Amino acid sequence: MTKVAQLLGVTTPETVRKWVCQAQVDEGARPGVTTEDSVELKRLKRENAELRRANSILKAASAFFAAEQGRPSH
Repeated sequence: MTKVAQLLGVTTPETVRKWVCQAQVDEGARPGVTTEDSVELKRLKRENAELRRANSILKAASAFFAAEQGRPSH
C-alpha cells in the first residue's frame, strides 16, 4: 500500500487501503454500503432536510394566517 500510495502521489497508504476496500464493497466481494447507495443516501438526506425546512415554513405561515383570519379587519 505504501509503494502504491507513493506512486499515486497520495499522502498516506491508509487512503489507498480505503479505496481498495470500497472497490471490494462495490464489486460485492465485501459487505458494506456501495458507493452508489452512499451517494443516494446522501441525496435523500439532503432532500429530507429540505422538505423538513419547507414543512416548518408552511406550518408557521399557516399559523400566522389562521391568527390573521381571526382578527377583525380595519
